[in-house]
Amino acid sequence: MPTWLIWVIVIVVVLVVVGAAVAMTSKRRTEQKRARAEELRSEAATQAGGLTESQRQAEELRKAAVVIVVAGMDGALASVVGGMVRVPVVAVPTSVGYGASFGGVAALLAMLNSCASGVVVVNIDNGFGAAAAAARINHLP
Repeated sequence: MPTWLIWVIVIVVVLVVVGAAVAMTSKRRTEQKRARAEELRSEAATQAGGLTESQRQAEELRKAAVVIVVAGMDGALASVVGGMVRVPVVAVPTSVGYGASFGGVAALLAMLNSCASGVVVVNIDNGFGAAAAAARINHLP
């Protein structure tokens, strides 16, 4: 058997094993996210979010040095907030959404294609990266 064929078989086996591990991890994360979403539903009944809340808080947002926007579904909130303020907006797409959200890819692409100037985008569910970017923006001279 040629050496290259052995390597191909080894790579395929490794990919299958890693794929199975990723699938199990992703299933566990999905279950955790569903449980957390259920907890948040009760809070959502008492708090307005998204576009409605950003309009109510527009004046407060304008006072900030940087704004972090976390949005799923279609990710349009980053563009809306970016149009409302004159400071940098760090957009964080979430993997939670409805319909064809594709694990956050739909929100990510919408945010990357934002027409509002000053919107920067971090990776899906990367709240830490957004906070690090915002901290650096806050410490600019």
